Amino acid sequence: MFNDLDPLLHSQVRLAIMSMLISVKSAEFNFLLENINTTKGNLSFQLNKLKEAEYIDITKSFKGNYPLTTCKITEKGIDAFETYVNSISGYLKKFKKTKKQ
Repeated sequence: MFNDLDPLLHSQVRLAIMSMLISVKSAEFNFLLENINTTKGNLSFQLNKLKEAEYIDITKSFKGNYPLTTCKITEKGIDAFETYVNSISGYLKKFKKTKKQ
């Protein structure tokens, strides 16, 4: 049987955000923007979706005279990401077994 996939993480941009945040302590908005193929508006929208789900924390501050948005994955986000990755792995393992037969 296939496990359900978290629809929140099944979005390309949100999955990319989580994939980047899982391996760093925190990331600035511009770092994410440079490394994810999306617009500022879409990145901001997707970050808010992840924040609403409590998968990430967002801190707004200033660096000099410029606004600075920093994102950090939460424990809930880590758990959700690991569950998602394990579920996808299950799909791929079942595909390999079917393909060999």
